[in-house]
Amino acid sequence: MKSITIHNLDDAMESLIQKKAKDEGLSLNKVIKKLLKQALGLDSEAKTENHRQFSDLCGVWSKRDLAEFDKLTKGLGEVDMRDWQ
Repeated sequence: MKSITIHNLDDAMESLIQKKAKDEGLSLNKVIKKLLKQALGLDSEAKTENHRQFSDLCGVWSKRDLAEFDKLTKGLGEVDMRDWQ
C-alpha cells in the first residue's frame, strides 16, 4: 500500500482533523483515511446510513404503479403548438 504526504495544510484543517481524531479515539492516519473514503464515496457505512435517512421518502414501484404512472404522464412529453400562439 502506498503512502502519501500532504503539504501545507492550513491551521484550521489541521485542527479539525486533530479534534476529530481525538473525539473518535483514532490516529490521525485513520481519520484521514476515513475522511478520504467518505469523500470518494467508498464508505459503505455512509451509503447505508444515507439509505436509512431517506428510506421514508423512497420506495420501490410495482409494475402496476409504473404502468399507472406511465398512463397518467403519457402526454407530458408532447408539445401542443397551440399553447404557444
